Amino acid sequence: MDTHFSADSSLSTSRWRKVAYGGMQPGYDDNHTDETFLEDMVMNANVVKRNMLKVMQDSVSISQYLCIAALVVLVWIYTLRSTLNENSLLLLDVSLLGSGFIILVLTEEMLSLERLLNYVLNVSFFTTGLFVLALIYQTLTRSISSDSIWAVTISLLLLHLFLHDYSGSTIRPSGALKNPNLTSCISLNASIVASVFIASRLPSRVHVFATMLFSLQIFLFAPLVTYCIKKYSFRLHLLFSLGLMAVTLTFVYSLHCLLSVFRLPAFGGNIHIRICPTKMPDVK
Repeated sequence: MDTHFSADSSLSTSRWRKVAYGGMQPGYDDNHTDETFLEDMVMNANVVKRNMLKVMQDSVSISQYLCIAALVVLVWIYTLRSTLNENSLLLLDVSLLGSGFIILVLTEEMLSLERLLNYVLNVSFFTTGLFVLALIYQTLTRSISSDSIWAVTISLLLLHLFLHDYSGSTIRPSGALKNPNLTSCISLNASIVASVFIASRLPSRVHVFATMLFSLQIFLFAPLVTYCIKKYSFRLHLLFSLGLMAVTLTFVYSLHCLLSVFRLPAFGGNIHIRICPTKMPDVK
């Protein structure tokens, strides 16, 4: 009798444990909990405290690349309107290529002669292949309407901007901590296809080659150059971004299609933007 009573008391005084699939514990109800039930719960374990200054500094890269993409679209529109001819585009391509190499030489600390020659060789092969394919690109979308081309191009550019890696470069520079990820590669491919669609509406092979070379220089090599500038000096990166923003707003204003008035009140008012609707260039 005493033995049976001691066994029952030991079962009733056994410590309750948290078990997921242990069934009902003797001496406790099925929904019983005690003070140890939530002792291991961790709240807000993955919350990252943001520094306002750091967020503002990181947003400079986003604004910078948005200006770069806007300049590409402006060059496309000027080319389709025959404002820029093939000679001007080729001169622009050579200027951008030369200035890009100069910036790489001045900013990359670990840039060796072998790596520089590798850059030059790759650009030479890239330019030669692009000139050979320009004839194919010229007739690629001949049977597609211009409205469809503009719709697909705008969609691809939005996809490019949404997936673009604003903290790095699609081409892995020396000293980079990580390789380009999948989303940045998809973003680059979307920009290349958009460039092909626009270039296919141009009248001559030289036009197509010059436009494609310009677009690929911007979408492929501009992130590498801006990454090297930012790594070299943040102050230089900030000045370059401000200059790029000023140039972009100037060309947008002169185009009179995206932005007509951009007025910033003197003392903390709202930004007033007036959009002027204009007809997109009719490309045949």
